[in-house]
Amino acid sequence: MTRTTLIFLIAASVLVDQLTKAAALSLLSQRAAVPVVPGFNLTLGFNEGSSFGLLSGVMAGKPLLMAALTGALALIFAVMAFRARRPLERAGLALVVGGAIGNIIDRLRQGAVTDFLDLYWRDWHWPTFNGADIAITLGALCILAASLPSHRRKEPVLDRN
Repeated sequence: MTRTTLIFLIAASVLVDQLTKAAALSLLSQRAAVPVVPGFNLTLGFNEGSSFGLLSGVMAGKPLLMAALTGALALIFAVMAFRARRPLERAGLALVVGGAIGNIIDRLRQGAVTDFLDLYWRDWHWPTFNGADIAITLGALCILAASLPSHRRKEPVLDRN
């Protein structure tokens, strides 16, 4: 995976996240669930914490602090992505960075992250999430898969260019 591909993956993650959030903001009313299929609704909400609502109480009313912390982590992961030598690890880190940037944009623009994807089972609901959270989760899974001994033997090692 070249540096250009890495930058493209980060940018694509941010773009898809921001476009889907813009659609949610324009088409959904806050807290009004729109059923899609059983177990999945579109429900507009806003999160002041980290992914999946973690730390919401602690970070409420502190969007700049949350954006700064997320930005610092995104920068660290971006450096790691450009230094990584395994394609799956690079892709995973790029997805994490893209998701983090998508959520930072929301915090700076509106003080909270737009969430709208609602998975549920009967009366139990997973915390509402968004495309950035999906990118971060998929990125973490890629990083985990790249670290498995069986995968490390099969995957080629890239030049750092």
